[in-house]
Amino acid sequence: QVQLVESGGGLVQAGDSLRLSCEESGRSLITYSMAWFRQAPGKEREFVSAISRFAGTPYYADSVKGRFTISRENAEKTLTLQMNSLKTEDTGVYYCAARTGGGNWDVPNTKQYTYWGQGTQVTVSS
Repeated sequence: QVQLVESGGGLVQAGDSLRLSCEESGRSLITYSMAWFRQAPGKEREFVSAISRFAGTPYYADSVKGRFTISRENAEKTLTLQMNSLKTEDTGVYYCAARTGGGNWDVPNTKQYTYWGQGTQVTVSS
């Protein structure tokens, strides 16, 4: 059983930075392709960023490109999302997700991911 735990959310002002983390019981995440999604109140869950297993190829939604950086750190045990120049529209619950299996996948599609964390709240005030 894969249990993902996110941390690092909080209340910040527009223009500030936050760093989100996702871990799975201290085990390496390198065998999973992983992603961050977010969900604002009243809206559908939307893709933010993803990273492929092993090679670590990053993917970003256009809305966060150039501001957010996804990476695996801590000997591949921690998935991080560095969020800079935050905007009010970045507000939402951020979820970490993981999928098993290799090859290409439909990166922004929530159905492609098997495991999900409980989410961490990010609130950006103006």
